[in-house]
Amino acid sequence: MTSSQTLSPHTFKDLLDSVEAFLFDCDGVIWKGDQLIDGASQTLDMLRSKGKKLVFVTNNSWKSRTQYAEKFKSLGISVSPDEIFSSSFAAAMYLKVNNFPSQNKVYVIGGDGILDELQLAGFTAFGGPGDADKTIDWKQSGFFEHDKSVGAVVVGIDPKINYYKLQYGTLCIRENPGCLFIATNRDAVGHMTASQEWPGAGCMVAAMCGSTQKEPVVVGKPSTFMMNFLIEKFNLSCSKMCMVGDRLDTDILFGQNAGCKTLLVLSGCTTQSDLQDPSNNIQPHYYATKISDMLDLSRA
Repeated sequence: MTSSQTLSPHTFKDLLDSVEAFLFDCDGVIWKGDQLIDGASQTLDMLRSKGKKLVFVTNNSWKSRTQYAEKFKSLGISVSPDEIFSSSFAAAMYLKVNNFPSQNKVYVIGGDGILDELQLAGFTAFGGPGDADKTIDWKQSGFFEHDKSVGAVVVGIDPKINYYKLQYGTLCIRENPGCLFIATNRDAVGHMTASQEWPGAGCMVAAMCGSTQKEPVVVGKPSTFMMNFLIEKFNLSCSKMCMVGDRLDTDILFGQNAGCKTLLVLSGCTTQSDLQDPSNNIQPHYYATKISDMLDLSRA
């Protein structure tokens, strides 16, 4: 297994000359929580000035593409919703390309981002934040009703997850014939705030796996589903793209699965000791402290 190279003036020039597009993760790469990582905005400007296509590929399903564009704007970065590929959008597109019946409904364990993207794609979706305060009654005569027309359950990050949502999703998957179980991603943790990591969507997905005894279709990184969409939309060759992220098991593996160049940044979930641990078998092509290392090297 080839070990990773640190970005240097020489390796950065090679990388810049060999790729036409950079795919960026967001949490831990561009920002942490609502705090921009130093130099991120200027680095993106530099890459755009060199004619590079930029695409933002996030596993965080809490927001829709439009909401993410608004977050970028609030941090002083201009990004179009069309440049953003979120796992909430990927869930909607998975149903679309697989001809999900329009008469069927989608139950959501997650945020408004999933609901918004599903509705934009023409699907009837419910649950999410609307079920945040609902409770379960365990009376002996109690019977939990669920909608028999639900044909898919989509599970993403949900800080308001509760027993009601778990029971609703479980009944749909177990009792509705052919009901799909879709996970936006299986990230264990994420930088929901600038100061620390928090449990990720993988925790919610694991709970549903436990109750249904089924495994989901995962549409976010490292699944190649989102990559196939990117290739088709932007007409780019994987060998001409570089995936930049802070997680080995999602971002870097996502890029490797598709045959992209990969750049790990140590500004998020992964440390240098994680990267160099003998038990780690995911090696990016390059690694750097943060994405603004590219800005510094462009001036070298």
